[in-house]
Amino acid sequence: MREWTLEERYRILQSEDEIRDLHEKIKKSVYRQTYHVQPVTGLSNDPNGFVYHDGWWHLFYQWCPWGAVHGLKYWYHVISKDLVHWKNVGVGLKPDSFYDNKGAYSGSAISLKNELYFFYTGNHRDDDWTRTAYTCAGKLDDGGRIQKYPEPLFGPREDYSDHQRDPKIVFNKEKNKYFLFIGAQTLLKKGSVLIYESDTLLHGWSFAGQLHVQGFEDFGFMWECPDIVNISGKDVLIFSPQGLKLPGRGANTNHNVYLIGTMDYDTLTFTPDTGYQHLDHGFDFYAAQEAYQTEDPDRAILIAWMGLPDNHYPTGQEEWEGSLTLPRELRIRDGKLIQTPVAAISELRDKKIESETVLPDTCELLLTLDGSDMDLKLFTKEDGRGGVVIHYDSNRKVCSIDRSGMELRFNETLGEILDMPLSNPLTSLRIFIDKSSLEIFANDGEAAFTSHVYPTASEHYYTKSNNAVLEIWSLMASVRDDFVIE
Repeated sequence: MREWTLEERYRILQSEDEIRDLHEKIKKSVYRQTYHVQPVTGLSNDPNGFVYHDGWWHLFYQWCPWGAVHGLKYWYHVISKDLVHWKNVGVGLKPDSFYDNKGAYSGSAISLKNELYFFYTGNHRDDDWTRTAYTCAGKLDDGGRIQKYPEPLFGPREDYSDHQRDPKIVFNKEKNKYFLFIGAQTLLKKGSVLIYESDTLLHGWSFAGQLHVQGFEDFGFMWECPDIVNISGKDVLIFSPQGLKLPGRGANTNHNVYLIGTMDYDTLTFTPDTGYQHLDHGFDFYAAQEAYQTEDPDRAILIAWMGLPDNHYPTGQEEWEGSLTLPRELRIRDGKLIQTPVAAISELRDKKIESETVLPDTCELLLTLDGSDMDLKLFTKEDGRGGVVIHYDSNRKVCSIDRSGMELRFNETLGEILDMPLSNPLTSLRIFIDKSSLEIFANDGEAAFTSHVYPTASEHYYTKSNNAVLEIWSLMASVRDDFVIE
């Protein structure tokens, strides 16, 4: 893996010509996705500013243009009519002011009175590399770029550490107020959420207090990417705690969890109905963001980074890395989030595959099961060796996914086997395979599992148990891998 200097990582992109050749190189990669959002060059991570506005879905991702490295972060802009067919628009937000001189960090958006507003963290660094996090705002102009407001809404609080970022904008109708939820760390290095409030969107913000979540006062050293949404009358708090090991998650210390309960905006207290639950049980899922939209009070739309902080992937050798997950519809059933791919994904089905052994590069698998033990092996050699093993244990109601049989192994120290526990017997699996990803949805969305996977030329076969009825569809491309910067 290449060693990057600080100067290389934090270079300012002066012209698209500086990275044009890099794009030409990486678009030839056999691992470029065909129906997932991915970086135009370099590295992508958190989804940002996810919102429905004026007939379009707007989505941004954290972007470092230079290579597979976390450095100077921009927001890159993509748009879609249906959450499936995505078009590159170009750089939406540049780190070009005093307040974000070392990165335009994560944030959110809100559509209001035909205007689209954004809130993000400006990462400022002094010459001695001292960090100051500013909460900044901007508005989308007619050219699709975010015009920043000249001054931040507010700076950091000194009674917390310098880790204060990822503002989520919320409007509460009952109080007729706006709130910003910000991921933070206390001086005792405990994860927390800071809440600010204002009667107006762009002025008058004041600190309301710290979010209280009983039982979660010592749950990691940092909470990133907080998000809150109301679905069918229940509040759902989503966040990414760092710095703790959770049962069944191997050596991983970065997670994405949610709580279903009730948010009291008077006392700034979230009361969970039950304990935390994992948004996704896979190896590569983090920083999920729910889209601001007001269409349907019984559902939300969510997307996440297919990756984890500090992890590295085989495409790093090709100087690019990252992808976003498929957008998911969220509903609540039996006290948990039900996650299903957005309906329009079915429009990508091309041909039904009749082969009983060969696995297409991009496809959708539909398995109907009887609830008994089952084995499915994907990306095997022609003789059935290796691959990703999906084993269902009916006694435990657990699917175990083991990717250690692949030729290209990565992040091995975090563990290569993870469980996807279920509440009900396994009766269906819906699996999406793209060039370097695997997304599994069990029992019509009861549980989900996301993983990067990098099959070699000889790993394109599968085997299954006799009790699994399998249907395979090849999928058409839906993401335009165009080189658009300015």
